[in-house]
Parts: sequence; structure tokens; C-alpha cells
Amino acid sequence: MTTTAQIGTAKSGPVTALLDRYRSDPDLMPPVDDTVSVAFTTSQCVRHNGRSGGYHNHVISLRVGTTTGSCAVEPGSIDPEVVHACAGRPVIELLHHDELAVRVAALDAYLAHLRPHPFDARAVAVQVDAGDSLQRSLTRARAVTGLIDTPPGGRVLVIGVVNSLLVCLRERGLRYVPCDLQGGTTEWGEPIVTDFADGLDGSDAVLASGMMLGNGTLDPLLELVAASGRPVPVTLFAQSGAAVARELLGRGVDALSAEPYPFFWLTGDTSAIYLYRAACPR
Repeated sequence: MTTTAQIGTAKSGPVTALLDRYRSDPDLMPPVDDTVSVAFTTSQCVRHNGRSGGYHNHVISLRVGTTTGSCAVEPGSIDPEVVHACAGRPVIELLHHDELAVRVAALDAYLAHLRPHPFDARAVAVQVDAGDSLQRSLTRARAVTGLIDTPPGGRVLVIGVVNSLLVCLRERGLRYVPCDLQGGTTEWGEPIVTDFADGLDGSDAVLASGMMLGNGTLDPLLELVAASGRPVPVTLFAQSGAAVARELLGRGVDALSAEPYPFFWLTGDTSAIYLYRAACPR
């Protein structure tokens, strides 16, 4: 999976408003004593056994207290030293950082620190059993795609191509439009559109990567869905900004698979993801 397709970045929207609230609202602003203790980057390349293709991810992570917040970025787009320089700095300062991905990772860490996913009463914890990378990828994908309330034959716009998600959508009898900035084709030769605006028309649901938080494209997507005048539920699968995405439930996001650090691909051991649905889905 590469970074997601975009139609430009919005100056306003649910994500922008959320960041603004935590920067300016005295009741929400992180105390100056809440600082980042650890800042690091993870660069990952995957090629599952039995699959003909692979993908490369790059994630920046910041630790606040006992939790780690993360944001995926395009490989090479942020100097690791910029990330390392976040160590020791207050979260409230990093919410004003020049890099959007740093702002997202800092807010993600802070929100997960305040309300850890395992203790959120809204969350349904799903165990991703120990196994090889492909087994664990498919287990996660079945849980994620299970959040989509679309009957067989429906069409899903998938932003951020992950082959295991496509496999599981086909298992459910769902059609899909794969969308990714890099374009090309899926493992099965299906064309990948590069602009989600092209794929939204005629789609019954959207399944989007949390990577959209870090490149500024989630706000434009949510605004486009709202402007469509149709009930098109949006589900996010978020390693990147899992706790930030949780704040968007009911604010354009209808369901969420939250996977905070450490991610399933870092280990073959058992891990958990947390499934959420908006209290009042559209």
C-alpha cells in the first residue's frame, strides 16, 4: 500500500477542526507537562509468501506516557531527524509543528494516553492470532471488512490498496474500486484509480486508510461524501492516527478499525485491533 489518492487538501473539515480544538480550547489543550518521551521511525517492506507483489510503509511514532501515537507518511517525505527532534518536547508544542504528520502523531499519542483503546467501552477487541504475515494480514482484513454494512453485490471504494482487504471483500461478494495515488494495477490485474473523486460515484460505501490523516486528504474525502447527497458510509482502517480517527466517529466516519502501535506486521505474536461504530450512523 502506498499513500492515498488526493484531490487537494482542505483548509477546513473534521480533521482540521479537531486539531484546532486541541490547540486552542483550554478544556482540551494538553498540559505543558505532557511531553514526548520517545520519537522514532519504522520503515517496513512486505512480501507475503504466495503473493506476487509487496508494499513499503514508513511510519513516524511518538510516545506519551505509556502509549505510542503514529502517522504513516510517504517513504522519504520526512527527515528522520525531524522526528527525533520531537523527543522531550511538549505535545501542545508539537500540535503546532510544520509537518501535518507530526501533528497527527502527537495528537494520536495524547488521545490514546488519555483514553487507551483497551479501556474504551465502545471498542470491540478482536484478537489477531499468532501466525505468519499472510495469516495475520487476512485475519485483520476479515475483521476490518466486517465493519462494512453493504449487502452482496454492493460496490466499495477502497482508498489505500491492501490486497488482503480486496480478497476479503470478494469473499463477501462485494465489488470494489481500488484507489491509490501510485496507480497501476492490483495483484489480479485490476486497474487502480488515482483520484478518489472518480471512484466515489456509484459506490455504496468507502473503506479508507488512516494514511489519509497524514497527507491531508481525509477532509476532502469526507466533504466530498457529504456533498454527494447519498448515504455512503465511511469506514477507516487506521494504524496511522487510530485515536485521532476515533474522534471522527459520527463526524463523517461511520466505523473504525483502530490498530495502535505495535502493528500486526511487527510481530508474529498475538495482538489486538479495536472495532468501533458511530453511535448514530448516517
